[in-house]
Amino acid sequence: MRWLGRLGRLVGWLLTPLVAWAASFSGAWLVLAVLGRMGTPRSLLTLVLAAAFVAAVVALLLWMWLLRHSARLRRTLHVDPEGLPVTEEVELAEQQAVEAVREPAP
Repeated sequence: MRWLGRLGRLVGWLLTPLVAWAASFSGAWLVLAVLGRMGTPRSLLTLVLAAAFVAAVVALLLWMWLLRHSARLRRTLHVDPEGLPVTEEVELAEQQAVEAVREPAP
């Protein structure tokens, strides 16, 4: 079952850039759907690029917010609240700290 956890972590990490790409594509599509043929091609291209950038940044900020507020997601992806990968040494130290708190003092 260890491979299933690694596969889940890999899919989670590969899903992140896909979601940011989809958000930027959706932002660009929305601008084109609303503005259509208004303006010059150069101004529309600039506006589409700006909308794609803003949508990708918003998606990234929402993802970081979700990582900070979902302990289950952090455990699944093996990351800390800032989104950085957690090494096995850090994980072991955290488990030892939790066990030390759970054990009653003599």
